Amino acid sequence: MREMNKDVICVFDWRYGSDEMREIFSLKNIVKTYIKVENALMNGLIDAGFAPPACRDSVVKCGGNISPEEVYEKEKVLGHDIASLTYILGEVCGECGKYVHLGATSYDIVDTTWSLLIKQADDVLISKLKKIIEKLIELAKNYANYVEPGRTHGQHADPITFGFKFANYIYELTRSLERIKDAEKRTVKIKMSGAVGTMAAWNGKGLEIEESVSKQLNIEPHLISTQVAPRDGLAEVISSLAILASQLDRFALEVRELSRTEINEMYEYAERIGSSTMPHKRNPVTAERISGLAKIMRAFVISTLENIPLMHERDLTNSSSERVILPHAYLTMDQMMDDMIKLLNTLYINTEAAKKNLEITKGATLSEKLMLLLVERGFARHEAHKKVMQISRALKEGESLIDAALRDEDISKLFTREELERELKPEKYLGNYRELIERTISYAEKRLHEL
Repeated sequence: MREMNKDVICVFDWRYGSDEMREIFSLKNIVKTYIKVENALMNGLIDAGFAPPACRDSVVKCGGNISPEEVYEKEKVLGHDIASLTYILGEVCGECGKYVHLGATSYDIVDTTWSLLIKQADDVLISKLKKIIEKLIELAKNYANYVEPGRTHGQHADPITFGFKFANYIYELTRSLERIKDAEKRTVKIKMSGAVGTMAAWNGKGLEIEESVSKQLNIEPHLISTQVAPRDGLAEVISSLAILASQLDRFALEVRELSRTEINEMYEYAERIGSSTMPHKRNPVTAERISGLAKIMRAFVISTLENIPLMHERDLTNSSSERVILPHAYLTMDQMMDDMIKLLNTLYINTEAAKKNLEITKGATLSEKLMLLLVERGFARHEAHKKVMQISRALKEGESLIDAALRDEDISKLFTREELERELKPEKYLGNYRELIERTISYAEKRLHEL
């Protein structure tokens, strides 16, 4: 159990999320970033002629020692965190203090800060997501040819390989990598436009100030805004993370299902207690935590969507929820990413169990192949489907699909046992699996290099 860090604005920071991510959303870093943005604004005011040149970078110099405690103690009196910070800066920055926050509104600072923090947090998640994709690529290559039952509706379907299964996750997660980077284009932007977004306080020089701040922070500005940046951006970010969380949940569910005692094809291989009372158990607890936290991520999406419809040029209903949603969402995702890396590194693939499971249906998973063979020998497709369905559903105890097929008068005239045994093998009915795996890996490796 982690020792609680009171600097982090998080209800459960002692348990979930890495130190790196917690530092990003610490009160210390948030106040530090507020000051960085206020400093960029001061320099913009100087560039536009509203403040003297001697005040350049003054906010960082005089505000460098301001602690979160000072800001939030003053907030108890003023009821406003940014106003509290600007009052303190006004007092400690001497002559330059009179120009602090001139013409700006609080959400010029807050929204620009959120953008900077989101970029930092995305970089952490993207780095971990790349590691996950790279590990899945390794697994897809190593297990490309190991056959297992494909499953649809929880039942055995056509055969696939473990490598093919992993490649599907490579594809999905690479799409999330693209999605997160793409969402940044619309969300990681500065908002520096004053009380209702018109830049009125800067007497026609608002665009000049905005450009200066943009260059200093190396972030493009929103083209237009109200008092706040449009909230669809944050909704897109959280939705993208929730999609990623659900993809990780899908993989975790895969592991949980395949680690069932009666399946045993895949499980977490770790030296830990599975049950407090049943020593034999090997519980998929890492996978289960991924699935549990995914529920939280999906729930965050609702609140961010509800923050889009604010009244007129804005109201305050978004502020309180975003203070909870953003740090918690990133800390939750960060924990899920670490858990996914751990899961992949402790994953045991039981290829022998997969072989045994393929034999459970006595060849019935190749019913589609038998149907196609009948079509090749002159059957109409629908008639072949009907016949094979009847045969496969009437298998006797211990009887194979081939045995049952050869009991059929029509099929026994068309095929010998040797022909059916040669054709009805799982490893011979895998289609273009190799090319599909290779195509997916090639796509993922290209995107890993580009993004």
